[in-house]
Amino acid sequence: MPAAARSEFLKEKVRALPDGPGVYLMKDRLGRIIYVGKAKSLKKRVATYFQLGRERALRHQPKIRTLIEMITDFEILEVKSEPEALLLEGKLIKQWRPKYNTDFTDDKRFLLVRVDLEAELPRFVLTRFKKDNRSRYFGPFAHSGLLRKTLATMRKQFGILLADINPKQTAPGTWQLYDDVRAELYGWPNLVTAAEYRPRVLQACEFLDGKSREWLATLRAEMTARAAKQEFEKAAELRDVVLALERTLARTRKFTRDLTRLRPDEAGLKELETALGLDAPPAHLECFDISHISGTFVVASMVHFTHGRPDKEQYRRFQIKSFVGNDDFRAMEEVVARRYRRLIAEQKPFPDLVVIDGGRGQIAAALKAFVGLECMPPPMIGLAKKQETIIFPDERKPLNLPLNNPGLNVLQRLRDEAHRFANTYNADLRSRKIKESILDDFPGLGEKRKAALLAHFGSLEKLRAASVKDIAAAPGFGPKFAGKLHAFLGEAKSVTAATAP
Repeated sequence: MPAAARSEFLKEKVRALPDGPGVYLMKDRLGRIIYVGKAKSLKKRVATYFQLGRERALRHQPKIRTLIEMITDFEILEVKSEPEALLLEGKLIKQWRPKYNTDFTDDKRFLLVRVDLEAELPRFVLTRFKKDNRSRYFGPFAHSGLLRKTLATMRKQFGILLADINPKQTAPGTWQLYDDVRAELYGWPNLVTAAEYRPRVLQACEFLDGKSREWLATLRAEMTARAAKQEFEKAAELRDVVLALERTLARTRKFTRDLTRLRPDEAGLKELETALGLDAPPAHLECFDISHISGTFVVASMVHFTHGRPDKEQYRRFQIKSFVGNDDFRAMEEVVARRYRRLIAEQKPFPDLVVIDGGRGQIAAALKAFVGLECMPPPMIGLAKKQETIIFPDERKPLNLPLNNPGLNVLQRLRDEAHRFANTYNADLRSRKIKESILDDFPGLGEKRKAALLAHFGSLEKLRAASVKDIAAAPGFGPKFAGKLHAFLGEAKSVTAATAP
């Protein structure tokens, strides 16, 4: 439907709306419910979405503007009172889980508790943002003061670490948690191993799960009280927190239950067996990643996980030898061939699953390596980062697992570790190259600015060919400094040419 016709259609529907309380359901062009709202007056509230000048007023609120642009139709449900509208709105949000209700609830940024169970000594940290899928999150919690007091109590009750502590390793496998009087105040052993500390963490997680239920009951009671006082906006805000907390608790219950039977990585490997159609949970996984800057310093990494955990003795890193330039596919083919040619020569087994960082092009290149080796490849997938899509090398369709799926989380940890390892190697090479650079002789240019220059231009040769204007365009460099550097590089080039044999 053209924009003008859509606008007129919606305005006509608004004119026919009743002036009483109710709930409205906004729909997109496919008829999907994308937002549920309540109103004391349906006519007045829904009309605000389509007022003239609304777009200008929302120029700093892109999410709301996008919602309005997606609305092509709406429905209403009339009720007898505003409290009834509040309750119906919550029920429908819970039933339909509209995209924009979830987004707006998340944007309230109430406090969460994050626990990274992959860390050797997990800490309980307050945060307002859910950044990754490796950690376990509890919350959101609307009462920040009560939450902080609870964590302080938990530190004494369970002997856990909060964000303000960085333990020190005193011997291989042994950690000193505190280096001050708190070690005596909290009354827990101060020297621990990771295995000794972990039960404390699991008990604290179970306690926090129970505390969450107490807070949930408190929030529900407060929501009801606010609605009885006709403080409907505050009641709706509390209702959103209740819904978000209920969702978190549902995930936490499953997580806590699984911890009593399986470590998270074991559960993830079992999930991969099912999702990928493997014969057994993949005990040995290897992942390849390519790293470069504008085709220079091209390197690759291979990391190995055993039973879902990093096995760093089996990590490998590669410099690309067969060509010079920027070709991720050729680089992937080379390093995969080198890795498994070596295993064949040493008569060692292939891993249970090979993961390629990338999409169809990268996985096709990896398959080509096995064709060159004249051997059957092990089970292999690609992991395309944009949508975390699993790509198969055969006719199977791409697969997207839920973002909280334990199997996908294992793949993400594996891929992220390969990425980290490749980038570290790349940075080492760049650093080494920088130190050998003629730029060392230019006064006033420190290591960071040298690194920035080479990252911007890709190589010393490209920097030498750059104009003053080009150099001045690099981050942190002005025309005056660029002029001096350009002149210096010109003189250095002349000296090199004059002294060449």
